[in-house]
Amino acid sequence: MPESDIADLGADRSLLLVDDDTVFVTRLARAMEKRGFQTETAESVAAGKVAASLRPPAYAVIDLRLQDGNGLDVVEALRARRPDCRIVVLTGYGAIATAVAAVKAGAIDYLAKPADANDIAKALLAQGDALPGPSENPMSPDRVRWEHIQRVYEMCDRNVSETARRLSMHRRTLQRILAKRSPK
Repeated sequence: MPESDIADLGADRSLLLVDDDTVFVTRLARAMEKRGFQTETAESVAAGKVAASLRPPAYAVIDLRLQDGNGLDVVEALRARRPDCRIVVLTGYGAIATAVAAVKAGAIDYLAKPADANDIAKALLAQGDALPGPSENPMSPDRVRWEHIQRVYEMCDRNVSETARRLSMHRRTLQRILAKRSPK
């Protein structure tokens, strides 16, 4: 990132990263530090809330689904402690309803995984009502379909029959899809 972009960060360059994927959050922290941010990481809702209350950052990137709860709880805690915090919510299960919920909770943007550090930095530093450009690494149609099926499967408490009914597909077809690895 050029020096001019680092100046755009402002005096407070603190960035809280909350994600339960240790490898991802560590790599993202390193990438964001190269872009001028001073990062702190948390791997749970509880740790994210503690960091938000002790050291409310100027910027935050929060995963929507964490093992101990919903990342929107961290968004709300940050908004209560620091209303001017610029928050981006990440998720592997992109849907309009969750995007709306994230924005209502106080996020400035919502990105579907896999999002790279450039996309995240652009979202954090976007000014005004300018719409962000298209992702340089969009999900393939097969990946979008697989993500949607996984989201519905989770919403149905991993009940294959109920998921198949809601998706209007045969149960055995769904079982074959669920048994495969996610597409790239």
